[in-house]
Amino acid sequence: MAALGPFLAGLALHWFWWGSCFLLTLPLAVVALVLAWKLVPAHVHETTSPVDHLGGVLSILGIVALIVAINFAPTPGAARVALLTGAVSLVALAAFFFRQRTAAQPLFDLSLAGRRIFWVAAVGGLIVFGSLMGAIFIGLQFLQNVMGYSTLRSGAAVIPAAVCMMLVAPQSAKLIERVGSRLTLLTGYTFCLLGFIVMLVTWTEHSPLAVVILAFGLAGVGVGLAGTPASHSLTGSVPVRRVGMASATSDLQRDLGGSIMQSLLGAILTASYASDIAKTVRVNSPNLTASITDTLERSYASAAAVAQQEPAHSRQIIRAARNSFMTGSNWAYLAGCVAIVLGGVVVGVYFPHKDDERRLLEEYAVADAAPPT
Repeated sequence: MAALGPFLAGLALHWFWWGSCFLLTLPLAVVALVLAWKLVPAHVHETTSPVDHLGGVLSILGIVALIVAINFAPTPGAARVALLTGAVSLVALAAFFFRQRTAAQPLFDLSLAGRRIFWVAAVGGLIVFGSLMGAIFIGLQFLQNVMGYSTLRSGAAVIPAAVCMMLVAPQSAKLIERVGSRLTLLTGYTFCLLGFIVMLVTWTEHSPLAVVILAFGLAGVGVGLAGTPASHSLTGSVPVRRVGMASATSDLQRDLGGSIMQSLLGAILTASYASDIAKTVRVNSPNLTASITDTLERSYASAAAVAQQEPAHSRQIIRAARNSFMTGSNWAYLAGCVAIVLGGVVVGVYFPHKDDERRLLEEYAVADAAPPT
């Protein structure tokens, strides 16, 4: 859905008003509600253990504050908000981890999460899923703002990522059996990195559709390969009683990874765009008023609005905004490459080789079967 969503949103925006794209999930929610009502049993091995509601609240507060801080960091005049929400995030997340260490029934069992296979797979999945969503987030803006694609055409350009994911994912499980999760993860990382490199090196104002499809396709192959071992390692390294925690972490890889990477790459794009267009204005149009300059620095869309108000200088404004956006997007692609390389280093160094992986999983199973002391 992460890859198909942009196409469906573009289709809605092509035919209906702008808010229609937010209604796309309603039919899916209704179907899910009916299926859950009819098929999901009301009671399945429930326990009387209390739920760690405080831990849940702290985790939500910490993550929300972190995402807000990242998004406000590059915004002019919002430094105080970014610092405040960043501090709230640090305090909330520190309190969450302290709570998980001390709670009798923690929401997130850190003793299990500290297992090498679990935490490396969790970090690896966060980066690889986040990279795909970050590539789509920045890439769609590039296609529309720089290449001049419509919302429908730019959404359709992402479809190869979804197709490649669906074609490759079934083969990933077979590859795990043959070479282990570590090498499968690293292979997926390699394809994701190649996708970002294609964006960084070949995407320009006049790039052909083939290189756009190639970039998204490579990213889709990478996620298709790396997604299975990232999720499989989580559930395979914990006892049955904690499989819910592992499953939730698997979902977290997509949601949190996507939120962080989109926010991080978006912040880099915004900061670089604002800096570059400010330099352009100082050199070429030093007599512009402060209010117009501030508007130009906010975003490409703001610059386009100024261009409509200033038809005599429309072409110059759009050209400057487009060049600045290309500069910002290149920095974002480069940051994506760095994140993928760092994630690959973590996987390469800390994730066990195939035989060691099997040995560790057997050790985990023996430890989990032993009666508590």
